[in-house]
Amino acid sequence: MQMRVLNLFIVMLLGAIMIGCEKKEPLIQDYLDVNELKTRLGKFIPVEIGYDESSLGAGDRQALLKMVQAAKLMDEIFLRQVYDQNPAIREELKTGANADYALLNDYFTINFGPFDRLEGDQPFINLNQPKPAGANFYPPDLTKEAFEQWLAGHPEDREAFTGYFTVIRRQGDELAAIPYSEAYKAFLDPAAGLLKEAAALTENSSLKTYLNSRADAFLSNDYFQSDMDWMDLQDHNIEIVIGPYEVYEDKLFGYKAAFEAFITLVNHEDGQKLRKVSEYLDDLERRLPIPDEHKNFERGKASPIVVADEVFTAGDTKAGVQTIAFNLPNDERVREAKGSKKVMLKNVSRAKYDNISTPIMQRVLAEEDLARVSFEAFFYHVLLHEMCHGIGPGKITKNGQETTVNKELQETYPTLEEAKADIVGLYHFPYLVEKGVFAPELAGQVYASFVGGIFRSVRFGVEAAHGGGNAIILNYLMEKSAVEFDPASARFRVNYQQIGDAVRDLSREILMIQALGDYQAAKALIEKYRIIAPELQIALNKLNDIPVDIRPQFAVEKKL
Repeated sequence: MQMRVLNLFIVMLLGAIMIGCEKKEPLIQDYLDVNELKTRLGKFIPVEIGYDESSLGAGDRQALLKMVQAAKLMDEIFLRQVYDQNPAIREELKTGANADYALLNDYFTINFGPFDRLEGDQPFINLNQPKPAGANFYPPDLTKEAFEQWLAGHPEDREAFTGYFTVIRRQGDELAAIPYSEAYKAFLDPAAGLLKEAAALTENSSLKTYLNSRADAFLSNDYFQSDMDWMDLQDHNIEIVIGPYEVYEDKLFGYKAAFEAFITLVNHEDGQKLRKVSEYLDDLERRLPIPDEHKNFERGKASPIVVADEVFTAGDTKAGVQTIAFNLPNDERVREAKGSKKVMLKNVSRAKYDNISTPIMQRVLAEEDLARVSFEAFFYHVLLHEMCHGIGPGKITKNGQETTVNKELQETYPTLEEAKADIVGLYHFPYLVEKGVFAPELAGQVYASFVGGIFRSVRFGVEAAHGGGNAIILNYLMEKSAVEFDPASARFRVNYQQIGDAVRDLSREILMIQALGDYQAAKALIEKYRIIAPELQIALNKLNDIPVDIRPQFAVEKKL
């Protein structure tokens, strides 16, 4: 009897030891100092994003909530696109096993992962584990050289491997391209179902068509027709974008599109005022400061402009710094057939201008330039920024082969494209004042408003596409004496005698790099100008107590 009890005890002891051996080590090994973490969280000011549903009928009100539910699934996909460990880290943070985990989870949620988007993607959890350049679109140890070597030996794989809508995975000793529709099936299938439900509820026929075709795209991995249908939306009160679009998260090649969603309500009154700009699209292309053979008159001419108020966002666009406008789709086939649509998020623009841009400009601009800044100049330049994403070189010919600017410039493309949109928008602004599109007083306000806005953008970090593009512009303008720094006051002023020529010259330089698909020239430009110059650092040091961006609190979530 004693022997039997002893044997039972040994079995139980061995079982306990085995369970102990199987217990997983915590994923979170170390993290940023808590006081520093609180400082970084303080850089985001909470702002409630409400909405007025009075313009919506009963069906559209219900459809809107279905769209928000579908958008939340984009959050889940993007979380996995950023980093393969993200879901497990999030679960560990939610256990509350450590008193600091609540703060860490807040910052993790803002950044969609353990990498600080305001600090060049430096980790704030597991401080010795850097973010893979290719995020989770590729195996984390895959180098550019290994990727290109694979394609050199398997040329039949090039289209799928460099496509927007695949992830690259190892299968034994080989590499394989997995369509998004398979890789994210667990989220795309229910998202498609929710969009179908929204389509059945909405009262607008063109929106119904788009929602159905986008649902189909989630299952087929072919987004062309639904992008075309999005361009054809008419007389709609809900403007929704949902799916894989921007390639900024892929810093290895800039090939892979990240999932996101914008759900907005159309502001018809303000939109009508701005549509006149789209009538000048050909003129804007024609007056680009580059040879005619590099201008692109083949893109579609629709180019609708929508002013909208944001209701909810998800995925890529919600990570870190918030978007104030977007220009989509990115598919050059759609752009050539129908152009692109510019959506201006007026309530977000106003929130940023009031809470962040105005306090910044009051500290960094010379007194005479402060008198010239205005929300209208800021907002209309953002419009032109989005317009200018849709003009200039897109499809190009290099070495006798048809290709695209994006493919040729690889990881330099996002930064250079953002710089192009800003500087070319600034170049065109006086022309549209001259044509009576914008009020005459805005001609004297746009340069100061833009330069003042640079400091808000650069605080996002120069590694980010928008911040890096703005750093390039500021340093170039300072080199040309178009923007001057006064050491005595530590303020910047616009040199109105020089800035027009400098804006034209930088526009030409960037457009020609794109027209020629000159990767080395793009790298050289970025290396030279994408820096925090001493004068810029002095200005940034004065802004430490001003929030960097808003942290939206979406009222619609209370209705789910």
